[in-house]
Amino acid sequence: MFHTVLVANRGEIALRVVRTCREMGIRTVVAHSTADRDSAAVRAADGAIQIGPPTPKRSYLSIPAVIEAARVCGAQAVHPGYGFLSEDADFAEVCAANDLVFVGPPPEVMGRLGDKAAARREMASYGLPVLPGSAGTVNSLAEASEVVDRIGYPVIIKAAAGGGGRGMSVVHSARDLARAYRATRASAQAVFGDGRVYLERFCEQARHVEVQVLADRHGTVLHLGERDCSVQRRHQKLVEEAPAPNLPESLRAEMAAAAVAGARAAGYVGAGTFEFLVADDGFHFMEINCRIQVEHPVTEMVTGLDLVREQIRIAAGLPLETGQHDVLPRGVALECRVNAEDPARDFAPAPGTLDEFVPPGGPFTRVDTHGYAGWRVTSDYDSLLAKVVVWAPDRPHAIARMRRALAEFRVAGRGMRTTIPALGRVLDEPDFIAGIHGTDLLSRMEK
Repeated sequence: MFHTVLVANRGEIALRVVRTCREMGIRTVVAHSTADRDSAAVRAADGAIQIGPPTPKRSYLSIPAVIEAARVCGAQAVHPGYGFLSEDADFAEVCAANDLVFVGPPPEVMGRLGDKAAARREMASYGLPVLPGSAGTVNSLAEASEVVDRIGYPVIIKAAAGGGGRGMSVVHSARDLARAYRATRASAQAVFGDGRVYLERFCEQARHVEVQVLADRHGTVLHLGERDCSVQRRHQKLVEEAPAPNLPESLRAEMAAAAVAGARAAGYVGAGTFEFLVADDGFHFMEINCRIQVEHPVTEMVTGLDLVREQIRIAAGLPLETGQHDVLPRGVALECRVNAEDPARDFAPAPGTLDEFVPPGGPFTRVDTHGYAGWRVTSDYDSLLAKVVVWAPDRPHAIARMRRALAEFRVAGRGMRTTIPALGRVLDEPDFIAGIHGTDLLSRMEK
């Protein structure tokens, strides 16, 4: 096992990795920007190294700075968390070239699957169902128009290098195609440094259901059940749960089997997530996330497994200790993302200083956060402030527990606003309570 891991990330996921490493007896060093010198992860880790200014390109996205930090602290492995360099195949290759273990899939696998258009084509070749769309990326408006002529409106244009719900445009008519095509390409280039896009048919009332997999270097591939992430705003997830409510058992089993088959065929290693859309005509593969997901705690709550620990063990070359028959999801877990955003101003970022920050507690309630009183939430990074996660024997009990937990959460400070009021409205929405909601729930509520 590793003696030192460099945590190349920030926020709650950095603290999350530090905690598991400590339980495993692994020393941690957090690579941080100047803005995060007093972060909760830095305070909790065994060591810390400043790698640059607040601008992510000059710190958390700087491969030379991260590699140098790993060298200085004597790390054997780098845990990238999610976001930043977590799905950067080039970074994984540079780690290997510097005798560092990248906690994630092999770079050649990540390079193939990180290209969303290529992953779609590859999974289709393994027999996974995909939505009608382009065979690969489209390189001109004329090519995009030909695809739409074949599959019809509405369509969704996606960045091939996309992720995190960004780089997508939904198009309902020919009048909007040209503008959306150009805008998505420009956005993809600006955000991901790669302007390539592809097209799929858009399912307006589908559900977003994803399957968590674990695969070791010894040929074992497991699924840990699924998560429903249908409560989204502009493709950004707000509420997640496990298992997915009201999903026929036969469909649940088919999706899990498809994810395992896809991971095995692709030579996947590590923790990964297969994302699917579930519509009236069945389920359709969307993409693979080659990293730990923000919403991984709901899977941990129903399975009792520590996914970060599993990631690190797999990266160290150890075999999975759990067999498929040992994975017995129990009860229901819900996660609500508390972001520093103002729902009353169209969810605009609301940075500020946390004068008061008191997370909820109580039975079967977990809060993953990096916040504390006195911490300054800046506009330099993602607005995620905390993840409130609850477990209960059944879904009605879990919803009631989450309502109680959110009501206890105290966040105050000059300029501070959070998504807690919006999350409360979701929990009271009849379709959500009934478990029959799709990805259009928030947009319908906002009308």
